[in-house]
Amino acid sequence: MDTPSSPPFSARIRTASHEQHTEAENSGFMSALLGGRLGVEAYARYTEQLWFVYRALEEGAAALRHDPVAGPFIRPELMRTPSLERDLAHLRGAGWERAAAPLPATRAYAARVRECAATWPAGYVAHHYTRYLGDLSGGQIIRDRAERTWGFARKGDGVRFYVFESIPNPAAFKRGYRELLDAVEVDELERQRVVEECRRAFAMNTAVFRELGEEFARSA
Repeated sequence: MDTPSSPPFSARIRTASHEQHTEAENSGFMSALLGGRLGVEAYARYTEQLWFVYRALEEGAAALRHDPVAGPFIRPELMRTPSLERDLAHLRGAGWERAAAPLPATRAYAARVRECAATWPAGYVAHHYTRYLGDLSGGQIIRDRAERTWGFARKGDGVRFYVFESIPNPAAFKRGYRELLDAVEVDELERQRVVEECRRAFAMNTAVFRELGEEFARSA
């Protein structure tokens, strides 16, 4: 637990990972995508990479549902894999799974998520936090830009990944999530390790953006 004189754990995570978070948001690929300088295929390829990461995240969730550290964060209203699959069917058509291929950075990212899910519940929480709170926040900017750029129906097929139909008040949900982080009962050394894993998660996400940027620079 946090002491009265120390900042809440959620604030420590947010502060410590700010630089990596900013780097991920401002990557060349994401800037080009949100700026309308890339076509819908780049968006589809990005969505495909998310599918590999979220499968790893959500396949590991079932075994952690009753874990004292990770269990409180396993919430059905957050699950994104079905929405990603519906978006990819819209973007790529039937049978899209047969052609789906992870980038090397995506493969490493998903492997790390699976490793944490299997061996380190607190580390899994670090990945859970960086993904889902990002989806509820900056992800809404991506949805809006995608709808405007490629003509997807508002909150419809193609952008369903970003639509949390079972979370009517995202701001309240995020406050509750941060309260769960603040209440995690692990010692100070473990908290430091979780902070470092959050940094690692952002770095792995940035590596995916970098490889996507390289791929679409070659195809331009």
